[in-house]
Parts: sequence; structure tokens; C-alpha cells
Amino acid sequence: MKYAWIEAHLDSYPVRVMCELLVVSPSGFYAARRRAPSTRAVEQALIVTEIRRAQTRHRGRYGRRRMTTEVRETLGRPVNEKRIGRLMRKHDLSSRKRRRFRVVTTDSKHAHPVAPNVLKRDFQATAPNQKWLADLTYIPTDEGWLYLALVLDLFSRKLVGWAMSETMPQTLTLAALWVALGWRDPAPGLLHHSDRGSQYAAGDYRQVLEARGITVSMSRKGNCWDNAPMESANGTVKVECVHGEHFRTRAEAEQALVEYIGYYNTERRHSSLGNLSPAAFEQHWHGASSQSNAGVTL
Repeated sequence: MKYAWIEAHLDSYPVRVMCELLVVSPSGFYAARRRAPSTRAVEQALIVTEIRRAQTRHRGRYGRRRMTTEVRETLGRPVNEKRIGRLMRKHDLSSRKRRRFRVVTTDSKHAHPVAPNVLKRDFQATAPNQKWLADLTYIPTDEGWLYLALVLDLFSRKLVGWAMSETMPQTLTLAALWVALGWRDPAPGLLHHSDRGSQYAAGDYRQVLEARGITVSMSRKGNCWDNAPMESANGTVKVECVHGEHFRTRAEAEQALVEYIGYYNTERRHSSLGNLSPAAFEQHWHGASSQSNAGVTL
């Protein structure tokens, strides 16, 4: 029992100190460890197996925090986050690292009218389809750039609209917007925020928003922090889907991105959502809303 207690607290106290407190010899403790796998060793092997399985499933995308949630749910019991991090480092199972990507996709030198910053960095939403963010990003291929237009629902961080093209015409952002409108069919009153690029300030784009009763908001000039959650989502796409990959054609990149967006929405845990995926977060919200409405008597 004494040796088992020492084994269970190796992360917390030095072996010699614990042996002195329990009046056992360090040599006896180490001899006992050599005789048979300890409970701790068996448990650690199980945890490492689950970490490895999760990193294979998520293609090396999970860091310590998301991995801790994943392992806890799989094993059905608490597991220390620091322990997960230590085992990930020890067994070379850490997540991919972010890196900077430097290509400018915002063309703010245009004659189109620019909307005020109505959002004002208020990145809170209490329900779906209250606030949408939009932006453009890019993916390198052997054939040249593939540009990706995204629309994100701020409430659940769900990617609700997307479109891809080898150039950045206004039709690209419009296509992503139409996907979002067709999928979500938001009621009037939605706030749409983007940068002040020509693709979002153009008359055709603004007319669609106005026809649907959507308020237009744009970031201040050269201020990416005004659209920070969208910038973060773009960075996540780059790190987890693009970085380390080699796309020979735009078609290869497009297929990978479509698959990743599906994964991002339905499986990838998001730290700001309590480590739930966007789809699971919305499902929980709809369930809670239904229960709340059912409890109301008129």
C-alpha cells in the first residue's frame, strides 16, 4: 500500500521524501517497481494510447486542453491536464504550431461606400444568426493561389458559408454569402461584419444584405482586431488544414478544405465553447431553449 501511494504521487513529491515519511527505503520502492507494472504505469499506457488515437483521428490538431477533454470523455473519469501535457511532450504527440502567413487579401482602395464599425468588437452573441463575420483567406498550390471566402456565425463559431476561386472577384464573397443565407435563412436584424475590402463594399454585395434586412458593419482601416474571431478562424484553417500539406492542384486543396470545414463544424472542439464543437454547442443551445419554452405557461 505504501509503494502504491508513492507511485500515485510521483508527480507531486520526490521519491526520497515520500519514502522517509512512510518509513520505507527508496531501494525497496524501486525494486517493487521492477517486479511488475505498477497501476500508474498501466494507467499511463492507457492514457498514451487514447492520446495517440485522438491525435490520429484529429490529424495532430489537438493541444493539451482539447486533448484533456477528449481523454476524460473517452475514459469516463478525471485526468490531470498537466499530466496530459507531459505525456504528449514525452511521446512526441504535441499539436501543430501556428505560423504567420503574409498575403494581403483586403483591397480597401476603392470608390465604394464604407459602412461604420457597428460591431465595435462586441464579440458576444446569445443565439445563432445574431452576428456573422466574413473574410477572405488564401491557400498555396502548385497551380497558384486558391482563395477562400468564409462566413462565420459568432455565436457558435460555426462556418456557415464558404466559396473558393482562383481569383478574388466579388462573385466569390457573394457565393459564400448565398451559401450562408440558404443554409441558415436568418430573420431580419442580423449584423454582418467584415473588413472594408472592395468585395464586401461592392454594391451587389450590399444590396443582398439590405434586401434581407441585415445591418452592415465594417472594421476600421487597417485594424484586424475589429474582426478578431474571424481572423482566428482563418488562422485555424491555415494551421490545421494547410500547414504541412502540399497541394498540387487547386482541386486537391478545395477537396481538403471542404472536408476540413465539415470536421471543424461537427467534430473540432472549440475552447471558447467549453470545448464543444460548433454543431454540439448549437445543439445544446436548441435543447436548452426548447426546455425553457416548454416550461413557460401562457
